[in-house]
Amino acid sequence: MEQVLQQWRERIAAAHAARTPLRLRGSGSKDWYGQASEGALFDTSAYRGIVDYEPSELVVTARCGTPLAELEQALAQHDQMLAFEPPHFGPGATVGGMVASGLSGPRRQGAGALRDFVLGVDLVDGRGQLLHFGGKVMKNVAGYDVSRLLAGSLGTLGLIASVSLKVLPRPVREVTLRFEADQAQALAKLNTWSGRALPVSSSAWRDGQLMLRLSGANAAVTAAARELGGEAMPDADRFWHDLREHRGDFFAGAGDAGLWRLALPSVSPPLALPGSQLIEWGGGQRWLFDQSGVELDGDTIRRAATDAGGHATLFRGGDKRVGVFAPLQPALARVHRRLKEAFDPAGIFNPTRMYDAF
Repeated sequence: MEQVLQQWRERIAAAHAARTPLRLRGSGSKDWYGQASEGALFDTSAYRGIVDYEPSELVVTARCGTPLAELEQALAQHDQMLAFEPPHFGPGATVGGMVASGLSGPRRQGAGALRDFVLGVDLVDGRGQLLHFGGKVMKNVAGYDVSRLLAGSLGTLGLIASVSLKVLPRPVREVTLRFEADQAQALAKLNTWSGRALPVSSSAWRDGQLMLRLSGANAAVTAAARELGGEAMPDADRFWHDLREHRGDFFAGAGDAGLWRLALPSVSPPLALPGSQLIEWGGGQRWLFDQSGVELDGDTIRRAATDAGGHATLFRGGDKRVGVFAPLQPALARVHRRLKEAFDPAGIFNPTRMYDAF
C-alpha cells in the first residue's frame, strides 16, 4: 500500500508542476453531489484497508479506498457503529468519499455530524507532500483543526489518504414512535422535546406523520416511550435506512427536479414555500422539491432560508447554473481562497466542484 501512496504523491507532484487538474474519485457514488468537476480521473479505490481498530478505545483508522460497507461490518462485529450514520448512495461508497462529502444521516440529530467524529487525517496536498493532522484521541488538537476542516471539502484541498474516526457502541434498544401532526405541530413538539432529557436519536416529518426514534438503555427508552405516547412503528429499521439512502416515495417523487436541502435553526417555523417537504434533525434539516415539475426559483429558496437564519443547497438534480452551494460572502470567500492557496496552490484538485472560483 505504501507503494501506491508513493506513486500517487509522484503523480500529484507532476500535476502540480504542469498545473494539470485532477478529478479525485473513489467509487463515484456521490459524483452527482456538488458542481461538475474538471480534470483527469484520479481513482483512489486502490488504497484501501482498515489500518488500526481498537474497539476498547472506540477508534478506527482506515484508508480512503476502504469500502464503507466493509468498515461498518467490522464495527458491527464489536457492536459498534459510525454514530453519524453516513449515507452510502451506492454499493461502492468509500471512506474517503464519506469524509470528503461530509454528509450525515438521520442519527446526526442525536449523535452529531461527521466532522465531530474525525480525529485525524493523512492528507496529500497539492504539492505531493504527505501531511498528518490530528491523531487518534479526542484531545489532540493545538491550533486550527484541519482534520475537521477537510470534512465536506469535496476533495478540493487535497487527497484524504486515511482517516481516524471515533466510533460508538450500538444502542441497547431502539423504538420508533409515530404521531399524527401537521408541520407546525410537529416542529412545536420537536422543539419542546429537545429541551427535555429524552433519548431522541432521530426524527422525521412528512405528510402529517411525525416519526421519532428513541435509542439507548432499556429503562430510558421504555420510560420515554411511555411518557411520549404515540404509536410504535413496525419495520422502523427499514424506514430509517431508506431515509438515510434517499429511497422511498418522497425522494422518488423528486425525480429530475431540483431537490433542495435547507439547513435551518430548529426553531424556525414552517417556510411558506411551494412544493413537497420532508423535515429531519428536529427541524434543522428540511428537504424540498416542486411536485408540479416546474423548478423552484433558487433565489426565492435561498432568500427564505437566509431570512430564517440558515442556508440552502441544491442537493441533487435541477439546474446547477444557479449554484449548488450558497454564495459566499466576501469575507468568507477570502478565507476559502486562502485555504485553497495554502493546500493546493496550483489549483489542481477537483476545480469548480464547490465554486467556480476555486
